[in-house]
Amino acid sequence: MVLIKSISGIRGTIGGNIGDSLNPLDLVKFSSAYAKWLTKNKTKKLKIALGRDARISGEMVNNIVAGTLMGCGIDVVDLGLSTTPTVEVAVTQLKLDGGIILTASHNPKQWNALKLLNEKGEFVNAAEGSEILGYAETESFDFVDVDRIGVYSKYETAIDEHIQAVLKLKHVNINAIKAANFSVAVDCVNSTGGISIVPLLKALGVTKIVELYTEPNGLFPHNPEPLPEHLTEISKTVKENKVDVGFVVDPDVDRLAIISEDGSCFGEEYTLVACADYILSKEAGTTVSNLSSSKALQEVTEKYGKKYSASAVGEVNVVTKMKEVNAIIGGEGNGGIILPELHYGRDALVGVALFLSLMAERKQKVSDIRNSFPNYFIAKKKIELSPSIDVDGVLLKIKEIFKEFPIIDIDGVRIDYPNGWVHLRKSNTEPIIRIYAESDSMENAEMLANSVIEKI
Repeated sequence: MVLIKSISGIRGTIGGNIGDSLNPLDLVKFSSAYAKWLTKNKTKKLKIALGRDARISGEMVNNIVAGTLMGCGIDVVDLGLSTTPTVEVAVTQLKLDGGIILTASHNPKQWNALKLLNEKGEFVNAAEGSEILGYAETESFDFVDVDRIGVYSKYETAIDEHIQAVLKLKHVNINAIKAANFSVAVDCVNSTGGISIVPLLKALGVTKIVELYTEPNGLFPHNPEPLPEHLTEISKTVKENKVDVGFVVDPDVDRLAIISEDGSCFGEEYTLVACADYILSKEAGTTVSNLSSSKALQEVTEKYGKKYSASAVGEVNVVTKMKEVNAIIGGEGNGGIILPELHYGRDALVGVALFLSLMAERKQKVSDIRNSFPNYFIAKKKIELSPSIDVDGVLLKIKEIFKEFPIIDIDGVRIDYPNGWVHLRKSNTEPIIRIYAESDSMENAEMLANSVIEKI
């Protein structure tokens, strides 16, 4: 059993003993802490959005969180089965004061979590998250009397409104997509992609859809993280059915993986690269991704004579940097697309619409689009350390050893080599150092990573 409390929310496995799993008591405590943070220094009655993915524990968790928020005097607008980006969009469209998404993202079915949003429909930042954690630890909660209990209501059109907002984006070319007459395969791992991605495709004029696992029953048919080793079935389906493209989303639909017409994986790193290339071909602007994302985005951006910026790892950090440099598109190398024109959050619906527009306008196969970009490979490793080791001291020493190379230290240590980079980050929850390395071949990426591991 696992329970992890961090500045980004609370997550864990369902069931087990108090204190070492995600149980009703912790759900009440953390929901109350969020309510405390949300209502501090506020005199008006607040209203927030609540949505969930389709995992089995969702209804139970939803009932507990909704009731707790009402007990804190907050009105709850329950979107029901939803996606993370849908809840983010709903907060701003409905002019709400915050939101909670009940999802453990790519984690297996026994997990669940609370993702917390502010009044802008964006994830709370580190300082806000720490404050909420503090309230939870000290149990500094305020519950209202019977006359001030929050009101519960359902809102069942949020996904439809999200889809309509995607269709209205200025570079989504619905006419070209319809004319292309694409055939598309989708794998939605039996979560809310089935009630969002499939309707989006139909709204875009796609009539030939091969559906895998689109029933939102929470019974994930395979590991729900959209990595190549988990996508063998859709790869086979795409090839056997001779469809033009395959799309795979995680349970809360904020990550998008793409399958080429030959059944090969496009690469999660290149979801953002392709969408950014399409946007940059339409309008001038800067781009952002995190330090552990592929250098291919930087090269594509500079191809258009524009500037790329890197942020610390984490969606909230990417969003902060995007606002700072006024980026027109950004995201992370895990298939997360952030398009500020709609909202500041990773959104697989936006990714699908932009990628199909790219395919339709350029009249290219998916494999040809992939081959048009620089080819990079990322190796991912980690080193487990004893609890007594000073991890910060190790990272400082690494900076000194590799000082002849350009160093970026806004998030751990990233060393930039002529033929790639290595990024080292310490874990906030365990004594390990995560090591990501990228180069022009997997062999070279492994070699760069191992050279740093040897020094550590």
